[in-house]
Amino acid sequence: MYRVGSIRTLATVIAILCACVCRQGLAAPDSSEEAAFGSPPALAPGQAPPLPKAGPLARPPSQDQAGFPAELTKAVIPPGSPLTAAVASLGERLFFDSRLSGDGTVSCATCHDPARAFTDGQPVSIGIGGRAGQRNAPTILNALYNKTQFWDGRVNTLEEQAALPITNPFEMGSASIADAVARIAGDADYQQQFTSAFGRGVNARDLLTAVATYERTLVSFDTPFDHFVVGEQNAISDAAKRGWVSFNTKARCNLCHALTDNQRDVTVFTDNDFHNIGIGIIRHQVVPLAIKAKRELAHGQLPDIDLAAITSETSVLGRFLLTKKDNDIASFKTPDLRNVLVTAPYFHDGSQETLWDVVDHYNKGDGLADPWLDEDIQPLALTEPEIDDLVAFLASLTSPQYKELGDKEYARQLALSKVNRPQRDTARAFGPKPERPKPPPL
Repeated sequence: MYRVGSIRTLATVIAILCACVCRQGLAAPDSSEEAAFGSPPALAPGQAPPLPKAGPLARPPSQDQAGFPAELTKAVIPPGSPLTAAVASLGERLFFDSRLSGDGTVSCATCHDPARAFTDGQPVSIGIGGRAGQRNAPTILNALYNKTQFWDGRVNTLEEQAALPITNPFEMGSASIADAVARIAGDADYQQQFTSAFGRGVNARDLLTAVATYERTLVSFDTPFDHFVVGEQNAISDAAKRGWVSFNTKARCNLCHALTDNQRDVTVFTDNDFHNIGIGIIRHQVVPLAIKAKRELAHGQLPDIDLAAITSETSVLGRFLLTKKDNDIASFKTPDLRNVLVTAPYFHDGSQETLWDVVDHYNKGDGLADPWLDEDIQPLALTEPEIDDLVAFLASLTSPQYKELGDKEYARQLALSKVNRPQRDTARAFGPKPERPKPPPL
């Protein structure tokens, strides 16, 4: 087994893993994956979602992609990570294995389905026993570039991220990591794979390392926008070009979806920070929830924070669950925007169905009655053509393996936007920014 010393290691692993399924750089969805996209199936009470299967879209794509950030990738891979084909292949198998859940009905892929760009299409994720959590499943694609994981950033590494859902009672519901390990420890194939990958038998630490290693291979670039950036002027439409300009100017998207406020970001589209954008907070009694969280989570034990984030209304507090700082109330992580078209519904609570709804939310400066609202939220005065252009730009961030699905989703959202725009408020969008109320004492 070799250790990561350069970006060549990741390239070698990906080349080995995708050689049998990749043609001309990226795998295309097979018919079963295509059919899986669309509205998630209705579930009976107590029923877990159907188990996704590993297919071509689950395989690590080639690094031969326009826009692939070689130096950034090298920088974010932890020193000493066992990034080998054997470890990543083991991680892929574990990612789809429902035996890691308490009753064998869900897997990591239940919430992170490759056919849906490693999301689940649900407003909030549904886990073991049909239990609905409080948050929307973010994509695993490009998760290796995240400085923190989960919507509230409660862990820093993919290894830590892999562990928590296994034991959360609303997600995979195992009594412990050891309990999950025990259910696969007798599998002869796993015994051979763990020995091949790590030189020892089935164990919890290597299980989490393998899953995290697999997730680090899931890099997704090569979008029409990436080709535009490297000089292919016809790679995106004129509408998308106008949307890109608006993204960095009038629409103010770059204030969160870029590494700095004054430099355009064509890679990760996030500031790696947390913001209160006015979603959901008005529906909840935030002050008593914050007081309760300060009292009950005073010592910040990670399992307790994980439970609060997924299983109760306290989830609305976001980053505050960790920091207990008033300014972090209802603040959530800025997500990467790549493949955003095929990861609906949107925001941490899955409350917005289309990208037009998302832009309408920002256009009217929604949440201005929220005393902790981010100061950058304000009415934007975007016209309807400007909104359409902005959505066209966001659609251009779709990687080629999701092109056909993206085209269908764009058509669906566009049609819906013509008849149902629940967030649109033109008067507010073109009005002045009202004074924000002062936060109440906690």
